[in-house]
Amino acid sequence: LAERPVLTGHDLVDALGSDFDNFFVLGDPPDYEPHPSSSVGAIARRAGVSPAQIAYDALLANEGRGMLYYPVFGYGAGDLGTQVEMLRDESTVLSLADGGAHCGVLCDASMPTYVLQHYVRDRTRGERFALEWAVHQMTERTAQAAGLEDRGTLKPGMLADVNVIDFDALRLHAPEVVYDLPAAGRRVVQHADGYRAIIKSGVVTFRDGCHTGALPGRLIRGTQS
Repeated sequence: LAERPVLTGHDLVDALGSDFDNFFVLGDPPDYEPHPSSSVGAIARRAGVSPAQIAYDALLANEGRGMLYYPVFGYGAGDLGTQVEMLRDESTVLSLADGGAHCGVLCDASMPTYVLQHYVRDRTRGERFALEWAVHQMTERTAQAAGLEDRGTLKPGMLADVNVIDFDALRLHAPEVVYDLPAAGRRVVQHADGYRAIIKSGVVTFRDGCHTGALPGRLIRGTQS
């Protein structure tokens, strides 16, 4: 606690060692829209201790697997109102981003579950989306944007790609770090409850979160149009 981070001159890097008002303890289930009063800095001020002490205690939880949440951009207002506005924009496509480029730092694969769980069902600090709108954005609209004309809707002639979801039971768990890449490389994974079946081309690939062993998928190279 007596040590001080060495400043690098890089604003973002330096903030990671000092911007405790923008750090939040990431529990299970994780809260990605925390109130500013629950930040590490705010907790430390109420307790009368160093914010670094609060951060260290949080990271030591769960046998040293605890995590802190640091929203880097777009959280200046202390909520996800800006993100809601962007998601509503007609030019926005709900899909994944980094494709694994930062797999040791974050897990974009949780995005579809989070949209349904938080933005549709659970959000209390602002507008929520209609379920039909969110499903459409993540299925047909995404497929159209990617030029995939044989999926995205439940219609005759389309691929039978279906998620069977227990909407009330849908729940993201806290992310965790695993070392299962080549040379013990690190990546962040995040599990979810509520997916009763994942069906690819009519074949059940997951049932209640367990892989069935079926591998009906194939590599897609480019658009179909």
